[in-house]
Amino acid sequence: MNKITNHMPTAELQALDAAHHMHPFTENAALAKKGARIMKSAKGVWLTDTEGHKIIDGMAGLWCVNIGYGRTELGDVAKRQMDELAYYNTFFQTSHIPAIALAAKIAELAPKGMNRVFFAGSGSEANDTNIRMVRRYWDIKGQSEKRIIIARNNGYHGSTLGGGSLGGMSGIHAHGGKIAGIVHIGEPNWWAQGGEMTPHDFGLLRARELEEKILELGVENVAAFIGEPVQGAGGVIIPPDSYWPEIQRIVDKYGILLIADEVITGFGRTGNWFGSQTFGITPHIMTIAKGLSSGYQPIGGSIVCDEVADVLGSHGDFNHGYTYSGHPVAAAVALKNLEIMQDEKIVEHVRDVANPYLWKLWKGLEEHPLVGEAKLVGLMGSIALTPDKAKRARFASETGTVGYRCRERCFANNLIMRHVGDRMIIAPPLVITPDEIDILIARAKTSLDECYMGLKADGLMVSA
Repeated sequence: MNKITNHMPTAELQALDAAHHMHPFTENAALAKKGARIMKSAKGVWLTDTEGHKIIDGMAGLWCVNIGYGRTELGDVAKRQMDELAYYNTFFQTSHIPAIALAAKIAELAPKGMNRVFFAGSGSEANDTNIRMVRRYWDIKGQSEKRIIIARNNGYHGSTLGGGSLGGMSGIHAHGGKIAGIVHIGEPNWWAQGGEMTPHDFGLLRARELEEKILELGVENVAAFIGEPVQGAGGVIIPPDSYWPEIQRIVDKYGILLIADEVITGFGRTGNWFGSQTFGITPHIMTIAKGLSSGYQPIGGSIVCDEVADVLGSHGDFNHGYTYSGHPVAAAVALKNLEIMQDEKIVEHVRDVANPYLWKLWKGLEEHPLVGEAKLVGLMGSIALTPDKAKRARFASETGTVGYRCRERCFANNLIMRHVGDRMIIAPPLVITPDEIDILIARAKTSLDECYMGLKADGLMVSA
């Protein structure tokens, strides 16, 4: 049996990786020449690579390691569950204790009236579930023509064909197309698209595009609207305060279903258990994953309001599911994760300690000559890079050129801070301390300084 030890030289690991491992969302030929950075271990908010560098993880893995790395309790739970019941399905009139207990715990934490959970293996799968769920719901109610789901440009709902179709990213649509019956409206990105409007007025304008689209398509044809409370992969786009109340008014007025994609914003990320609570909305379905298990096991799902679940459950089989729906090991680990979050008051830590402390320092980055806007909700934030703050200008270079250069400086300075276009984004583990926030900000400032000096030297501080 082949065994790769932690002592194999980095170059050999990189060669094996390049020869056999296809990376997601990556130009694999370019990465093969450059060589992947190989992560070896992690603890708390810190990663260690195979060269021994200590890296502060400003992205919590992929928005998911909410309780931090190295929590051996979760491994202990996984082993116990594997020893007792490593796997069983929930298809054929059977269930098992971890799935039952986790569903009950999620219902306890979810907003009032949302008491049912359909499990999946990821957020992408759960959003595929949601497509079938809302269409089946309207079928049962005798309105089978209500099939269209309205989503947003630059939204992200996964990369399966269904989830990628819901998302409004043209780069994903270009690789395989998208399914029928999904249309997109504008995103509430005031910084880039608001022009001379106030954020309040722009928020209303973008929300009212939903009403315009419903009337254009015919309310008799529209099944649902889906949106992330905060657009995560789109660049941590925090909508103006006017946006979500107007969306709620519109879905209520026309009686369509509201799906809140809480894959990133769920389980404490925004300072509440769910982003829907932070923004005061009442969804019919919430998509969950990531923080549900803090990434320690792959698991996702849909939290479904009672009315929708009752309709789906009373008219024959719901012909949908996955081999790993409610996998017992994943469910047991997720349950322990939620127990730790409650016992250690991690959501309260985000709300009362980490967010207020980070906010002052994050907002201070607006003083940097490269930064035009710094936004933060809970522990997810973004900064807009610009050559001209007053005009909220874009760079003359291709979008993402500057962001990539800044990200590379962050990586060189042992900080994981991602770029989306020319926005830099963070979402650190929820357990990050004020001292660790100081380190994150210091490394971010150093990286911004280096990026800025490089842009000036190369003549790239130029507006489009």
